[in-house]
Amino acid sequence: MLDFLQYPDRETLMENIAEDVADQLSAAIDARGAATLAVPGGTTPAPFLELLSKADLDWSKVRVMLTDERFVPETSTRSNTRLLRETLLQNNAAAAQLVPFYKAADTPEEVLEDLIGAISAALPLDVCVLGMGADMHTASLFPEADRLAEGLDLDGTAVLLPMRAPGAAEPRLTLTAPVLRAARSIHILITGESKKTAFEAALIDGPAIEAPIRVILDAPTQVDVHYAD
Repeated sequence: MLDFLQYPDRETLMENIAEDVADQLSAAIDARGAATLAVPGGTTPAPFLELLSKADLDWSKVRVMLTDERFVPETSTRSNTRLLRETLLQNNAAAAQLVPFYKAADTPEEVLEDLIGAISAALPLDVCVLGMGADMHTASLFPEADRLAEGLDLDGTAVLLPMRAPGAAEPRLTLTAPVLRAARSIHILITGESKKTAFEAALIDGPAIEAPIRVILDAPTQVDVHYAD
């Protein structure tokens, strides 16, 4: 089921999505004793992550991971992990457990299996928050990426894939579509008119390989799209 939620401004959007995610994490802890949260990188979700960091819940029982990461060390300003530490893993959420998406190596393929072990142990996701690009990519499932078909394969068994794409400056690591779709609750956070136009285009029937966000929009669980200009 897909719901499009439009807010009067970005501040209200960030407050509402933070409250929704906190409630869902608390419910997961109550039901299963722990919760796993996946969140996007980039600067757009930063206010949401900062608000969520102050939520009153047992963060020691929450595992946090990214939906995707650039294959760069945390010392890089392009590191999503660095941004995550500066936004979400503060305040109350400093007690959360970070599931890593990076390990030093020359290529992501060299450390892929090591990273998959910890990620697999934290699955399935209880709450997944995703962004979307104007090209309709989500996580690092980019149109024209080298392993996109594998990443979108709903019958595939891959959990994490290296991904290289024309619009990506570095190699990426991304959760695959089956992992993202299996989340118990899914949120998509978008801002700006160009993203709304892209979202509307993604709603038109067509192959996911041209608009990867489509594989999330028809997920078998509740998908809430949060939008503000």
